[in-house]
Amino acid sequence: MFNLIVKRLLQIPVIMLVLSMLVLGLTMLLTPAQRAAGYVKNEQQAARIDEIIRERGLDQPFLTQYWTWLQSTLQGDLGFSKSVGEPVLTAIMTRLPNTIELTLFAFIPIILLGIWLGTLSALRKDGLVDQIIRVLVVIAFSVPSFVLGIVLLAVFYGYLGMAPGPGQITVENRLLLDQLIASGEFQKYTRMLSIDAMLNGQWRIARDVLAHLVLPVTTLSLVITATIVKLMRTSMLESLTSDFVRTARSKGLSERVVNNKHARRNALIPIINSGGFILLSLLTGSMITESIFAYPGIGRWLLTAAQQLDIPSVLGYTLFVALLVVVIRTLIDIGFAVVDPRVRYD
Repeated sequence: MFNLIVKRLLQIPVIMLVLSMLVLGLTMLLTPAQRAAGYVKNEQQAARIDEIIRERGLDQPFLTQYWTWLQSTLQGDLGFSKSVGEPVLTAIMTRLPNTIELTLFAFIPIILLGIWLGTLSALRKDGLVDQIIRVLVVIAFSVPSFVLGIVLLAVFYGYLGMAPGPGQITVENRLLLDQLIASGEFQKYTRMLSIDAMLNGQWRIARDVLAHLVLPVTTLSLVITATIVKLMRTSMLESLTSDFVRTARSKGLSERVVNNKHARRNALIPIINSGGFILLSLLTGSMITESIFAYPGIGRWLLTAAQQLDIPSVLGYTLFVALLVVVIRTLIDIGFAVVDPRVRYD
C-alpha cells in the first residue's frame, strides 16, 4: 500500500509537467501578437503590443517561454485575467466554490435517484415500470444538455414563471447580502453561498440561492443520472442471479431482505467505484450549464476568457483543472486499494 501511494504521488508532478508543456505548446499556434493581446489590461496597453511581446518573451523559443512561464507559475503568479479584470488565481478561487456548490447539489440526486430507479427497473424486469424507466433513460441520453437547459429556462421561467431567472441570486437579495457582508453580519465559512446563508441564519437568501440552483442542477445531472440508472440496473440484475442470492432465498429469507440486504448491497459496488469519476465529470463539465443560466462558476468564466482570447486565464484554468483531475484520480486509485484488497496496481 505504501509503495502504491508513493508511486501515485510521484506521478503527479510528471503528469503536470507534460500537460503544462502540451497546453503551452498549443498556444504557440497563435501569433505572438495574438498571444500578447491576452495580456492587455486596458486601452493604453493595447497600443504597445510590440513591447508586451518583448517583455513577455513571446517571440522567444518554446523552451525559453516555458521556463519563464513555469517560474511565474511556481511562485503563484498565473497572470492577469483581462476577461474579469483580476489575477487568474483570484478568479479561480472566487468562482470555484460556486461550481463546487452546483456540483454537490447535482451529485446528491444523481446518486439517490439513479440507485432507486436502477433498482426498481431491475426488480420489475421487462414489466411496465421497467419499460418506462428504460425509455426515460434513452430520452435522457438523447437530449443535449444545452437544449435541456434552454427548454427548462423557457418553460419554467419564461412561460410558467415558476422558477427564478438566470443568475445565482436576485438583485434584491444580492444588495441585502452585500450589506450584511459589509457590516460583518455575514461570515463566509465555506464560500458556498447557500450553505453559508444557512449557517448565518439568513434563510431568505438561502431559499433564493437554492431556488436558482434547481434548473441548473436538473440540467447538469440528467445524463449522468441516466448513466447511473443503466449501470445500477445491470449490476442489480447480475446480483439477483448470483449464487449468494439463491442461497439467501433457499434459507427462507423474505424477498425484501434478499433484494435490499444482499442483492442491492453487492450491486452498489460499481456505483461506489464510479463516485469519484462522477464528481470529476460534474466539476469539469459544468461550462455549458453555467453559461445558459448565467451562473458565476469557473466554467462560465473559462468560456468568457476563451471568447476574449484571454490566454493567461485559459492556461491557468487548464493547469488547475488538470491538477484537480490528477489528484482526485490518485485518491480514487488509493481508495480502491484500501476498500478492496483484491485490487492490485502494477
